[in-house]
Amino acid sequence: MRTSVLAAAVLIGLAGAAPWSPGAATPPVVPGAAAGETDRAERAREMIDRAIAYLRTQQDPATGGWSVPGEGSQRPVFPAITALVINGMVMSEGIDETDEAVAKGVRFILKYRQPDGGIYDRVLPSYNTAIALSALARINTPEARAAIRPAQDFLRALQWSEASVAELGGDEAARPVDRSHPFYGGIGYGRHGRPDLSNLNWMLQGLHDSGVPSDDPAFQRAIVFLQRVQMHDEFNDMAYADGSRQGGFIYATSVNKDDVGGGQSQAATMIEETLDDGANVSRLRAYGSMTYAGFKSYIYAGLSKDDPRVVAAREWIARNYTLEENPHMGADGLYYYFVTFARAMDAYGEEEIVTDRGERRRWADDLIDRLAELQNEDGSFRSVDDRWMENDPVLITAYSLLALQHAVKDR
Repeated sequence: MRTSVLAAAVLIGLAGAAPWSPGAATPPVVPGAAAGETDRAERAREMIDRAIAYLRTQQDPATGGWSVPGEGSQRPVFPAITALVINGMVMSEGIDETDEAVAKGVRFILKYRQPDGGIYDRVLPSYNTAIALSALARINTPEARAAIRPAQDFLRALQWSEASVAELGGDEAARPVDRSHPFYGGIGYGRHGRPDLSNLNWMLQGLHDSGVPSDDPAFQRAIVFLQRVQMHDEFNDMAYADGSRQGGFIYATSVNKDDVGGGQSQAATMIEETLDDGANVSRLRAYGSMTYAGFKSYIYAGLSKDDPRVVAAREWIARNYTLEENPHMGADGLYYYFVTFARAMDAYGEEEIVTDRGERRRWADDLIDRLAELQNEDGSFRSVDDRWMENDPVLITAYSLLALQHAVKDR
């Protein structure tokens, strides 16, 4: 019989010293992993400055936004992209709301405030509002502060729960459901008629960044959905997780509104798992970006490091640690992976990861080194895939900027 994750969590909590590899001897330091830390942090700040300089050249002079559709275009505006840029810029010392580019960008974002409290242009209301909320929380102006509470309330109303407001979000808005429903605690794009972990990740980031405490009902409802996209049958009550001990996360509890409860992973392949009775079964495969999103969301929701759900996710990370790719996704969503990885590890609060190979990795150093390989001479970052808009140099440079800011935080 397998040792339970709960037992492992207790052992880790007692041992205290090596949370990434319970029961192992003190792991060796990877040669050079901690060497030149000051130089590496200095290089990262130079990379940040170059990224910001590039982004300044990409701001639309007419509107103050970034990645704005051209005049006469029928495409909707995504204020979220401008918000990602602003968020990354103002994390640098000496850049705040008095910076001309920042001030113009903030005015652009606020132009898309809606009467319902959201910040969006026709589509993707939760995605745009959540990312805008994170940025506005860093801006000290009366106009920005006035937008925060309505945006928080709007996101809460879009979350699938007993408190959902069906009048918000159009035909695919969240409907009131109880905890037994697979959608409970999640939030979606407003497409497909079902919630997903990526949107929940952005929502909880926005609430966290804007000061909502972990005991808020929105975080506590989110835990229900998080457990159902974590592939581990100790916590996940969905049939697609029966017998699974992966510990990582998938994308959604359902493919769409017509296929409820079947689960969905964006990973291209299934994983073969062996049950306690020896039977082999195919299960949805957990993957990198969603695992770090789930891991971070648990932390924001107030779960402790020795909570078995956090431990299971941490063990998946130790087995799959890499910055060469989005684990089990390859190049798909690579830059989204970088920023989610950085925010998760920053939230977790430890400088090192001990992998299942016994290596002690300084995650921030590894991230800086990887992004240095991808930065172009002009400060932008090289596109490696076009899925999820990652052929947009502004978007992936904004992601990279945010990732680097978390990597040098407190250094």
